[in-house]
Amino acid sequence: MSTENLKEFVQLVGPTLNERQNRIFLGSLSKLLGSRCNTLVQNLSGADRKTIIKGKSEAEELKQLPKEEWPDFINYVRESGAGRKSVTESNPKLKEAIKTLVEPHTLGNPETPLTWTTKSLRNLQSELVKQGFKVSHATVGNILVGLGYSLQQNLKYISATESPEDRDWQFKRIRYFAEFFMAYNDPVVSVDAKKKELIGNYKNQGAEYCPKGQPTKVLDHDFGTVKAAQYGVYDCGANKGFVSVGSSADTASFAVNSIGLWWEHMGKEMYPDSNRIMITADCGGSNSYRSRLWKSELQQLANKIGREFWVFHYPPGTSKWNKIEHRMFCYMSKNTRGRPLYSIETIINLIANCKTSQGLSIKCVQDKNIYTKGIKVSDETMNELNIRYSKWHGEWFYIIKPQSK
Repeated sequence: MSTENLKEFVQLVGPTLNERQNRIFLGSLSKLLGSRCNTLVQNLSGADRKTIIKGKSEAEELKQLPKEEWPDFINYVRESGAGRKSVTESNPKLKEAIKTLVEPHTLGNPETPLTWTTKSLRNLQSELVKQGFKVSHATVGNILVGLGYSLQQNLKYISATESPEDRDWQFKRIRYFAEFFMAYNDPVVSVDAKKKELIGNYKNQGAEYCPKGQPTKVLDHDFGTVKAAQYGVYDCGANKGFVSVGSSADTASFAVNSIGLWWEHMGKEMYPDSNRIMITADCGGSNSYRSRLWKSELQQLANKIGREFWVFHYPPGTSKWNKIEHRMFCYMSKNTRGRPLYSIETIINLIANCKTSQGLSIKCVQDKNIYTKGIKVSDETMNELNIRYSKWHGEWFYIIKPQSK
């Protein structure tokens, strides 16, 4: 019998029984289903766990009685209104006391007892006991659920500098230009750096099927110092990816060289007649909109390949909307999960063999160059760039054209 059918059966039979009969029915059902089924019966019936446990005990007691004494045993019920009152009935002010401790508007108020401590159930219970209430932490949890509270993490939503309207308009601008570029068969690429991976026989997050009791054994401490930097270029129109893997620093030079490698290995063959490339990137890291080196390196690449770069940055706090995150990087992570990354060649092979049913394929190459951190770009160099900024949020959209010789 399926869980849904069993639930329907329990909810159909339960209301026809008196209080004790229902307890015995639920206790017997839990015992019939097997060990550790109290929670299952609780979910099916909505009864308290203690009721089910007591029902089991009464069912055992009933089995010891002669058959002629059964009717008296199972028909005995307490009078309506008897039994212990709920804690909220005996303490009408308890709900308000709990709300006062947890309501958001009390944050930062020095008069509130739990402002600077974690609001765990036991801390709430301890404070309520100090106020004269007799209540358990489990009851506090039940009352909170009844009041509409639940455990929730912080939500990243509020932008410190940009208004939601500005972010929405930037999204619309990116979409408009992406459709425009694709209509004329010009490349639209989403770029970003993936987190660095530790090289060696170290634990990698995730799990893979192995013979039972025979997991892949790796070193118990991650003390390795060699890490692989990965910079990806995702072609939004063709659903093709490119990744450059290096063991040097993740700098703007590394990022732009990865774009250049994509053009040499894939782009110029796919878009031979295009004279412009649209790039979408987030606002931080090696492709930060504040990075002078990023713009300077893009200028040199534009001069080298003779193409314009139309660069669009996603507003701060919205990098997860960049296509490469959920169109390529997520599949790369799945393909490398639970496997030690013994060498850069291992990473390259795993990435290059990453394919999806939607047609995604990724080309991966190694970048053996050594990149230096902390390179400064002078004001004079910046003034010489052939760059044009948009009038509206120019830091989020600018065009870099090849410099005339």
